[in-house]
Amino acid sequence: LDKEAFQRSTSVYLVDRVNPMLPEKLSNNLCSLVPHQDRLTFSAVFVFDAKGKITTRWFGKTVIHSAHRFAYEEAQTILDGKPAEGLRQLVIFPDLEKAVKTLDRLAKQMRKQREKNGAIGFETEEVRFRLAADGTPIEAYVKERKDAHMLIEDFMLLANKEVAFYIDRKGEAQQEVPFVYRIHDLPDMARVADFARFAAELGHPLKVDTPKQIAQSFNHLMHAARKDDRLKLLEPLAIRTMAKAVYSTNNIGHYGLGFTHYSHFTSPIRRYSDVLAHRILDRNLDGKTYRVDKAKLEEQCKHVSNQERKAADAERESVKYKQAELLHRHIGEEFDGIISGIIDRGLFVALNTSKAEGLVEFKYLDDTYLVEEGNLRAVGRRYKRVFKMGDRVRVRVVSVDMQKRQIEMELVEG
Repeated sequence: LDKEAFQRSTSVYLVDRVNPMLPEKLSNNLCSLVPHQDRLTFSAVFVFDAKGKITTRWFGKTVIHSAHRFAYEEAQTILDGKPAEGLRQLVIFPDLEKAVKTLDRLAKQMRKQREKNGAIGFETEEVRFRLAADGTPIEAYVKERKDAHMLIEDFMLLANKEVAFYIDRKGEAQQEVPFVYRIHDLPDMARVADFARFAAELGHPLKVDTPKQIAQSFNHLMHAARKDDRLKLLEPLAIRTMAKAVYSTNNIGHYGLGFTHYSHFTSPIRRYSDVLAHRILDRNLDGKTYRVDKAKLEEQCKHVSNQERKAADAERESVKYKQAELLHRHIGEEFDGIISGIIDRGLFVALNTSKAEGLVEFKYLDDTYLVEEGNLRAVGRRYKRVFKMGDRVRVRVVSVDMQKRQIEMELVEG
């Protein structure tokens, strides 16, 4: 089981199925918290004072007997002050309400502090699908991120950060204790400069001279994008200027989160990196010190990072496939979209609702178009018509190639 889990290294979440790292008997039952049943767990326990400062930290093996299992939406109803009648009737409701609201307050404090320390609050749009019983997509929509989602995220970040700190400090006292760190390098300054030129074209100039300025500028951009749809285009492009986060035994910190120490500890059911972290942490508690072979651990880190990248590619392609499958049933129909990319052959247009991207080829337009350096705009030679990134357009779906996941569109002039 362990060898197979290491080979896979991660669960893969495709649109219509999950390819789990561990067999489902383990991942959905024995290793998962189930309400009203004892479950063996590895916990990170923090005590906060009235001001939200952590006063004590403790890591160790525990038994958790879950009192209630919330769906995100249900927890959100408590934060919105609109819990359903069934929830209100529970004997433990007053305790649940207090717990959820307290956690939310602490999470918001931690989030604020992170941003102050230079964390970048990327919120890329996550496309979800409503599927028919046979798996064909009925509609695509963008998942809404609410406080309940972010609350969980914030406490995971806390546990992951504190575990990395604990092991690193242990190594400082004597010799290094090799560990699995989640690291994120500084961005590529040349790519950031290109991106800043483009952002300025869209009317959003950025200061990008230092890594700290980049983080602040990207955060301003994220806030502005909530009000201006066109700026949402910039978020995925901003992410592309960034290094990829990977696993390593050499801790260089996590630029995107603004952390000097970070690891992955919170998801051992679906990530093998966390299994490795658990094993090392467990053998370094209660005054014990244990060191694994750093070179061997680095090899494992590389394998896990590679598998993670492949899983992310598969997940992206799965979304593209379902978007193509969805539009296959809408050939000939018109949609509103936004120009999301420009290449020599034509314009990429992302549709507003499904976020599916299709290509409008220049050869079907009434002019020859020159794409300017940086691929930010295309200008017609004869009529001087200009298309630029972020422009709103109306298109018609012409054809869909499911195997290649390609969608062909044409402009609807109006």
